[in-house]
Amino acid sequence: MENRELLQTKRAIPDTPLLDRFPFPFKGDSYRYSNDSFKLEPRVLLDITPEYFEEIELKRNILKDRHEHAYQSMPHSMNGQWEILEFIVHEMVTQHPHYFHLEKDGDHWMFENLLLGERQSFTFGDASTLPFEPLDFIGRHVQEDLFYLGQRDGNLYLDAGQLCFPNNWSIGFNIGTPFLEFHKPVPEFYSSRMAEKVLGFLMRMEAGMPFRRPSWTTTVEKMLPVFRESFDEWSPKKKNVTTENAGNLVYLRVEDQRLFRLPGSNGILFSLHTHLISLEELTQNQKWAKQFYHVLLDAPDYMSEYKGYLPYKDKMIAYLSKQIESIS
Repeated sequence: MENRELLQTKRAIPDTPLLDRFPFPFKGDSYRYSNDSFKLEPRVLLDITPEYFEEIELKRNILKDRHEHAYQSMPHSMNGQWEILEFIVHEMVTQHPHYFHLEKDGDHWMFENLLLGERQSFTFGDASTLPFEPLDFIGRHVQEDLFYLGQRDGNLYLDAGQLCFPNNWSIGFNIGTPFLEFHKPVPEFYSSRMAEKVLGFLMRMEAGMPFRRPSWTTTVEKMLPVFRESFDEWSPKKKNVTTENAGNLVYLRVEDQRLFRLPGSNGILFSLHTHLISLEELTQNQKWAKQFYHVLLDAPDYMSEYKGYLPYKDKMIAYLSKQIESIS
């Protein structure tokens, strides 16, 4: 086993340049809502980045200070939660054995996070032996936000979720609601019948055949937690964006969403890993800068308003135009 003191430093995770690993979401010069899911390869959930330590600390502080906003569950979700814990821990120790370790003695498990220097012994299936509910516990060791969608009565329901890095929504407002209900705010999601198509796609998902999709918007300042409950704190910052400071102030925000059918509970594990890149950093890739510029030019106002960047859309376009001209 590697030196544990070394593993507890940031040197344990390769410091890959952001431009080499950022999940840029656009394939062309235009974007419209669609079921743009594609098969996930390799079939893994976790993406451990150099921001691991920073984001885990932020996650745990949020869960400490505003737990009711960041974690909710329904009583009947416990079997699904344990299945998710088992799924993630298995991936941790098989894909990243130099970061995580597990010992089993029947139902007695000893899980070790070598990066954080933490151990937790518990009895699998007995929630009283964990400090938090299973989903809440394992979510404190990964950068992804995690959700359990229970499937019953021909629908999917948000039965449990740990959401520390939301983009203007809240697990508290949506816990227990069916899929179509908590997607109502998405413009044209219903009029185009896309809602029914996406739900049908999810209901047909099979175990062992996970999918992935990107979702994007922008954020003013480098801010991962954008809670609906704190709207009055972050919304006024949009007025601060100018053509001159947009490169430093505005971030392209991409959610790497992954979906896995759980064979035991027949529910779906939905993970959401949020990545941020400033416009200034993004323009270092000329192709990306041009694509995002054209996407913004082409985006209808209803989409720009829903995604929240309409108040400073023209500032981003002007900034990107100037940068593209300077590198052409």
